[in-house]
Amino acid sequence: MKPHHEVSGPEGAPVVVLGNSLGTTTALWEPQLAELSERFRVVRYDHRGHGGSPASPGPYRIDDLAGDVLELMDALGLQRVSYCGVSMGAMVGMWLAGHAPERVDRLVLCCTTASYDSARPWEERAATVRASGTGSIAPAVVSRWFTPALGERSPETVARFERMLSTVDDEGYAGCCEALGALDLRPVLPLIQAPTAVIAGACDEATPPERLRAIADAIPGAELTVLPDAAHLANVEAAGAVSQILRRHLG
Repeated sequence: MKPHHEVSGPEGAPVVVLGNSLGTTTALWEPQLAELSERFRVVRYDHRGHGGSPASPGPYRIDDLAGDVLELMDALGLQRVSYCGVSMGAMVGMWLAGHAPERVDRLVLCCTTASYDSARPWEERAATVRASGTGSIAPAVVSRWFTPALGERSPETVARFERMLSTVDDEGYAGCCEALGALDLRPVLPLIQAPTAVIAGACDEATPPERLRAIADAIPGAELTVLPDAAHLANVEAAGAVSQILRRHLG
């Protein structure tokens, strides 16, 4: 299923594909878009049921979500790209770099994990959303995306992301929850050949820094940066620091 996508930046420039977290849309990457678009052809896309992408009935697997990206790349005639992802978007990036290494040039993994200890919380969240909708979970979920300091400094940012999550299709979100419940990318990490930058938020409760350290330790040559005073959406809360890492790593 080819996802909804947006393309910016000069034709003929090296291509960077940006993958979003669960519950967000292409708007997640707006803090980095202007700078990246100066030097790269930037492709942002929406996961199933998110933003402009239709939802098919769940459950999904990370294989399905990564397959959507490969279909999009094929449709756009992109043989090889750099890929940057946050959370679930980074999980897609790990799958792509491990299973289709010839398609991924450089890789950035932000605030993510290769596996979860139990599928039950994701199965329960999927059931809640199917029964009551994404709006019913938005305040509790988004509260973990940012530090309390960000909430005090910029309550409009928190409100904007609550609205964004509330627009996600219920079945699409639930299907993605089931993909996370079944997640185990640990076997593919040692197979990743793309130079990899790994970014953790020091205050991230959803995917704590030790999860990112385990990923960096397993991918040959990967480099880990832990950003202080950032939680799960580090590219929003520590936008300048993440942009600097992208600039350095993508070249």
